[in-house]
Amino acid sequence: MKSNNQINIPQAREAMDKFKMQAASEVGVNLTNGYNGHLTSREAGSVGGQMVKKMSTVRHANFTRKDRTAIGHEIEVRYIAAITV
Repeated sequence: MKSNNQINIPQAREAMDKFKMQAASEVGVNLTNGYNGHLTSREAGSVGGQMVKKMSTVRHANFTRKDRTAIGHEIEVRYIAAITV
């Protein structure tokens, strides 16, 4: 199966470019429009990592609380929250 990671919708390309520039500024990397061959692997990776961090923010919280139906019993509760940008 051939992988195709090209963005074909112009509005999506513009949004991804804007998102990439925002992520780069947050981590202190100087990006230019177009090819950025001057970046080190570390700089490019930090931009990509920042983008992933912002796209898939999922938090898990586990705690034990008293059961509301059985006196003296406790149950474990797990909350999962996703934040989308």
